[in-house]
Amino acid sequence: MLNLSTIDALQQIVGKKKIITDIDVLNLYSCDGLRLQSSQPGCVVIPKSTEDISAIVKCCVTHKIPFVARGSGTGLSGGATSKGGVIIQLSQLNQILEIDVPNRLAIIQPGVINAHLSLETMADGLHFAPDPSSQIASTIGGNLAENSGGPHTLKYGVTTNHILGFTMVMPNGNIEKFGSKHRYSTDLDLVGFITGSEGTLGIVTEIIVNLVANPKTRRTFLITFDAVSHATDCVSAIIKGGVIPAALEMIDNLCIQAVEGKLKAGFPVDAAAILLVELDGDASTTQWEAEQLHNITTQFTRHPIEEAKDEAHRQQL
Repeated sequence: MLNLSTIDALQQIVGKKKIITDIDVLNLYSCDGLRLQSSQPGCVVIPKSTEDISAIVKCCVTHKIPFVARGSGTGLSGGATSKGGVIIQLSQLNQILEIDVPNRLAIIQPGVINAHLSLETMADGLHFAPDPSSQIASTIGGNLAENSGGPHTLKYGVTTNHILGFTMVMPNGNIEKFGSKHRYSTDLDLVGFITGSEGTLGIVTEIIVNLVANPKTRRTFLITFDAVSHATDCVSAIIKGGVIPAALEMIDNLCIQAVEGKLKAGFPVDAAAILLVELDGDASTTQWEAEQLHNITTQFTRHPIEEAKDEAHRQQL
């Protein structure tokens, strides 16, 4: 546990109720989503503003105490843990500050849950494209730190492709701004450099994110193969044929067995591998891509291609 003078200094910044020192509660912060590490922090501090975080960092520097920012703790790299140090818990910085529909961007705090932003912008025909598998729980601040991706990275890219700028508390506690609402700049790309640095360069406290137009059409396909090599060759042929799916995921038999044992998604348990392919865009584009997909896959499998019958079936796949 940290010494009392450090705890007292942190309490002066955020108040006694925003400091966690109880051993049993600190155990909850001793690991991330992998649940293998055991790195119990000295305390957890819960700030409510950029200025709070700046003061906390300056306090840690003065007392020579290591610190790390934490969102939902869904990461798998240990980046949200700190053995004996201070965890700066960002869950209360969870506001969507601005949604700029004409410029297709939003300004948010790092504690905003990934999927929640897209729910808020759905009525405006926009969404936040990065979709890690933890998006219903992970925070966008954590996505930025880890440069998270998901099934749709093939077409839409990872988090760094959708960050325009941010406010960051530097390791000395100073507050700096990087990037802006403007998408194009000839300056050094420090936004891209910092995104994915796993919190080692500073703590992001406000983020300008790019929003993408919702596709007019989505079509999802399941393709079954008798050999993994046939599936991988088919992937290469799909890309070579000019089709860029929104998502293109291969699952081998071991994973098929695991998924079916738990979720009953309707995957063929005797297949060596399957491909899940999602096409999106306007109707004419997805129709052409679907025709290309059918023509290409017949070269690699004897099984008929299966298309989701409706939205419920698409979500199931």
